[in-house]
Amino acid sequence: MDKTRYIFVTGGVASSLGKGIISASLAKLLQARGYKVTIQKLDPYINVDPGTLNPYEHGECYVTVDGAETDLDLGHYERFTNQPTTQANNVTTGRIYSNVIEKERRGDYLGETVQIIPHITDEIKNRIKLLGNESNFDFVITEIGGTVGDIESLPYVEAVRQLKWEMGKHALVIHLTLVPYLAAAGELKTKPTQHSVKQLLQLGVQPDILVCRTEHPINKGIRAKIAQFCNVETSSVIESIDTDTIYNVPLLMQEEGLDTEVLKKLDINDNRKTNLTVWKSFLKRVKNPSYEITIGLVGKYVELKDSYKSILESFIHAGAENNCKVNIKMISSEKLNEENVEFEFKKLSGVLVAPGFGNRGIEGKIEAIKYVRENKIPFLGICLGMQCAVIEYGRNVLGLEGAHSSEMNSRTKFPVIDLMEEQKNIDKLGGTMRLGAYDCQLLENSNAHNAYKTIDIKERHRHRYEFNDKFREQYINSGMIVSGVNPQTNLVEIVEIEDHPWFTAVQFHPEYSSTVANPHPLFVDFVKAALNN
Repeated sequence: MDKTRYIFVTGGVASSLGKGIISASLAKLLQARGYKVTIQKLDPYINVDPGTLNPYEHGECYVTVDGAETDLDLGHYERFTNQPTTQANNVTTGRIYSNVIEKERRGDYLGETVQIIPHITDEIKNRIKLLGNESNFDFVITEIGGTVGDIESLPYVEAVRQLKWEMGKHALVIHLTLVPYLAAAGELKTKPTQHSVKQLLQLGVQPDILVCRTEHPINKGIRAKIAQFCNVETSSVIESIDTDTIYNVPLLMQEEGLDTEVLKKLDINDNRKTNLTVWKSFLKRVKNPSYEITIGLVGKYVELKDSYKSILESFIHAGAENNCKVNIKMISSEKLNEENVEFEFKKLSGVLVAPGFGNRGIEGKIEAIKYVRENKIPFLGICLGMQCAVIEYGRNVLGLEGAHSSEMNSRTKFPVIDLMEEQKNIDKLGGTMRLGAYDCQLLENSNAHNAYKTIDIKERHRHRYEFNDKFREQYINSGMIVSGVNPQTNLVEIVEIEDHPWFTAVQFHPEYSSTVANPHPLFVDFVKAALNN
């Protein structure tokens, strides 16, 4: 295409309607037609990034290849499109204001009074156009976080208004809204959608396409009513009905003609067929598995599944690859102990100990690992899960009484997990961890090597503490295999146990790079081992 097209996705009526999934689904459909697409998320909170946010507040923090701590929606973008995102794909109000204030302090504004308009909105517009200017994308889809009408999102909506005016036929607005069903009345109600669009109109933005979340099908009469009251064509009223898996949504949007309507509105003539063969094959395996297993996920945020979103999705990908449905039993590490671990792990085919920070629930994780090690249950530990595996082995196999991480116990005699050397002079928490993709070399014929089928890999990290190299020889001599190391720093990345069906723990986060098209090999091999168990 001669010029990048920009698609803006806004939300109204209520939060959590699924703007991220709709954005990712549209990107998948355009990509399936042969277009180059990227998606970015604009978040209206004043945090510079979600790196310091409590998972209960915001779900998991997703890490990009270049080390940006970002919104979990970027995980959906990558899983759907199989394309990596970067720090340019997630912008927050905190980042916008920080950049503007920095420019003002440098004198870039030449003495002007710095204001929301034009300075903040110009910065937002620059960040939106950055992906289109620097990369050869046909489409840049921009998801605006929050709900239209919120004070926090007003500068973003104003920036969209200006860009739509400036770009004309090269820009389009999709508004995601809610059409609730009132059981007492026995009918769907369009008034919330009308009011949501009215709020957008008051801000100067006319949506081009309405995507209506609903529990019940929207008939022609309701579509016509919404179209009439919201100034859109009937064909531009798209039904987004509740479904049993998010991976259905691209096909539902294709049936509704969302991609066709987008191309029509952007004045693009396109008769190419949409190739979703790989996607449909994956979905068929998800819906028609030959086997079924249950894997325990041990963590301290189990009340909120979004805290482990990428892990849960990775199990869906790996399950499909093994033609198997993976049920997840969420187990609170705070409540797990020696007395109840056998009961909790009864009928489990495998156990994953999840990443996290801090002392809360740590002993439950260590108890879980002791049980799976002794009872030969397939095990995968991620980040803190790997560190807990090292602590457990030190205490119960090497006899290092009180072995711990110096994060939890700075006075331990055996700090088998210790603060990384380059972290010791850091006092700020935000954006200062070891972040992003780093190299790792694998030991031949190890679990990791058998899974990856290569020696050299690259995986994403988010941590401050590491395996204490002073104890490495002691661990190796006792039967713990160091099967992955960073070739530049010699940092231990993966540990395994020899006399065990499948016991693998990794310092990095494999879940961040699992996609529909490329399920992560460690998850695939772990599910296979659990299935064999």
